[in-house]
Amino acid sequence: MPLVRIDLGKSYSPEARRTIGDVVYQAMTEIANVPPHDKFQIFTLHDENQLAYPQSGYLGNNYTPGIIFIQILWVAGRSTDVKKAFYRRIADRLHAEIGVRKEDVWITLAENAREDWSFGGGDMQYASR
Repeated sequence: MPLVRIDLGKSYSPEARRTIGDVVYQAMTEIANVPPHDKFQIFTLHDENQLAYPQSGYLGNNYTPGIIFIQILWVAGRSTDVKKAFYRRIADRLHAEIGVRKEDVWITLAENAREDWSFGGGDMQYASR
């Protein structure tokens, strides 16, 4: 049920983008208990000047043009510990697999209810029956 939006610079190759999507999906299934085959992702590529971030850093993190913004909309209910492990797994794996600086992995979660989803056909597939 998650919808993942990934905004990043055009300098990332198609292979790197595929790896980013796979890493996020694997963390969702392995850490956050997202069901298999629940992979809905939107990638938006940007010119370098279209990704704004504090040049002097923020909360101890300094960013580079390699920053990746990951936004995830999913159903509420995961604990703070699960979310922390989820963030860590993504940053660690992106660093290990494609050399992304951990500081450049920026993640936000937005939570909603099960009835806030329609996966097609105008139906509320998660509706109480």
